Amino acid sequence: MSEVFLSPQPSMGATPRWQALSAIDRRVIGVLAEKAKTTPDIYPMSLNAICTGCNQKSNRDPLMQLEPDDVEESLDRLRGLGAVGLIEGYGRVSKYRHYLYDWLGVDKVELAVMTELLLRGDQTVGELRGRASRMEPIADLDALRVILDSLKGKKLVVSLTPEGRGHVVSHGLYKPRELETLHAKYSGISSMTSDDDRDSSAPAASSPTASAGSPSRPLPSGAIQNAAMPLPTAAVGSPHREAAVDSSQRELALLRVQVTQLQHTVEELQTEQQRLSDELRSLKDALGA
Repeated sequence: MSEVFLSPQPSMGATPRWQALSAIDRRVIGVLAEKAKTTPDIYPMSLNAICTGCNQKSNRDPLMQLEPDDVEESLDRLRGLGAVGLIEGYGRVSKYRHYLYDWLGVDKVELAVMTELLLRGDQTVGELRGRASRMEPIADLDALRVILDSLKGKKLVVSLTPEGRGHVVSHGLYKPRELETLHAKYSGISSMTSDDDRDSSAPAASSPTASAGSPSRPLPSGAIQNAAMPLPTAAVGSPHREAAVDSSQRELALLRVQVTQLQHTVEELQTEQQRLSDELRSLKDALGA
């Protein structure tokens, strides 16, 4: 079956030309990269298949409910950037493929890491290793750190908390305002010990903090006092309690982000209101009202 490429293919070894993307564009490009690795039998992908992948409930954060028109508009934008190509040769249904290896300037393991970050956003390196390993093998956390260092050097990955246990990272393809909000979310948060960041092949550490079900994510500043104190005896070793604490931390962090976004929105509305008031005053003066 022949393929007719309707978008120019990036040449091998081309200089990376990635740029910040909207949330929808990141989701679309992440789905293409994910499915190319995990389900190559359905890749390249049709518009409807991409839409389904964008809206699936697993391995997505935040969850989205996109319409085919939303996805098609995103694909058009990504084609214009050279990140996606439209191909024919699959009957009446046009299909799409990604050009992320050249567009981002990454190898196959780096792309697996970037794909998980594009699909789920900020996460600990322990979580990232487990998720990216389903696409490409990553031996251990040390191996992942080498990959992350390479991606940081390309400005494709950013650190959100200090390195160490509980180290949180994300991709660098956010719009400036989004990245500012994300940094604000983790401002003042210290790195905390996390069972998620322990290599699954290594024996569990027998420390009092770990056995007491330490939170697996960094806490927002001031969100929970005395977080280092052991949990009550009933909570020791309880996966349900640990999951509840982790869920509470996520909710608190999300609330902080939403408050920050609301503050930005209010500031923009106040600026616009002032501008309109000034224009109205000038118009009244001009009319002699």
